[in-house]
Amino acid sequence: MDSTELNCEIIENNENMRKVIAAINMTLDGVCDHTVGIVDEKLHQHYSDLINNGGVILYGRTTFELMKFWQTLLQNPSGKKSMDDFAISIDKIQKLVFSKTLKDTSWESAKISDKPLNEKLIELKQQAGKDILIGSRSLIIELLNSNLIDEFQICIHPIIEGKGLPLFDQIKEQIILKLINTKILDSGVTIFYYQPTTDKTTNR
Repeated sequence: MDSTELNCEIIENNENMRKVIAAINMTLDGVCDHTVGIVDEKLHQHYSDLINNGGVILYGRTTFELMKFWQTLLQNPSGKKSMDDFAISIDKIQKLVFSKTLKDTSWESAKISDKPLNEKLIELKQQAGKDILIGSRSLIIELLNSNLIDEFQICIHPIIEGKGLPLFDQIKEQIILKLINTKILDSGVTIFYYQPTTDKTTNR
């Protein structure tokens, strides 16, 4: 057993550590490419509340570059309270970017990770602080395969897109989830809150 596997075992047995929450948008047919969805005041408020209760959010390079849009609203507010509030929230939270090509984040509250994802996440979990948020598809897949996600908040948009990037791609093994909560927005967007379990189904 290497040091990463040992640390994962320690984390699994310590309920007092920071929770790792994967939160992301997805269409009804599983597309997740950040260009499709029903975006309104309630959705912005939902994510502002989530971020305000988090301690750090982890991104891959592509999603991080998209999130930099919100920097522009700090200098030039949109006039829409929910959008401007979200811009303030995303600016305040610490952001950690995992990239082999990005050299500078150009964002005071963001920095590039000095360690690989799994190693850095285990280090963060062992530190005091608020929950750790995962906001990129690529990171979610990697952490799913490493059994390092404590909770999913999957925001389903009532759209059948028919094309695009699937959220759950290259998953190595079956993962069974336990539904712990739901939240329905006026638009029909529904957030499903899940916890991974250790259960496995039996093929018949």
